[in-house]
Amino acid sequence: MSTPKPPSSEDIVGQKACRVMIVVVLADFLVKAGVGFSAGVVLSVILFRRRTWPIALSTGFGAGAAYADCDRSFNPARIPGTRIISQLPETQTERK
Repeated sequence: MSTPKPPSSEDIVGQKACRVMIVVVLADFLVKAGVGFSAGVVLSVILFRRRTWPIALSTGFGAGAAYADCDRSFNPARIPGTRIISQLPETQTERK
């Protein structure tokens, strides 16, 4: 039996970056959902005679905004106005 190969430094850095990214996304979700919840409570008390639907609606808006930001973080092709340009294969003249 052979011993398992130790992870490369690129793998270690990638794992740490993934963990950091997930923490950032969760923090963003909590902040935006919390701001939406707070705005919903204020609107509910001031304008809508203490109904619950403004709280749910604004919390959902905050969670949706956080989801959209997370999607853009993990999939940069989703950013509006960006194009993914593939590299063209090298020709014989470029190799010389």
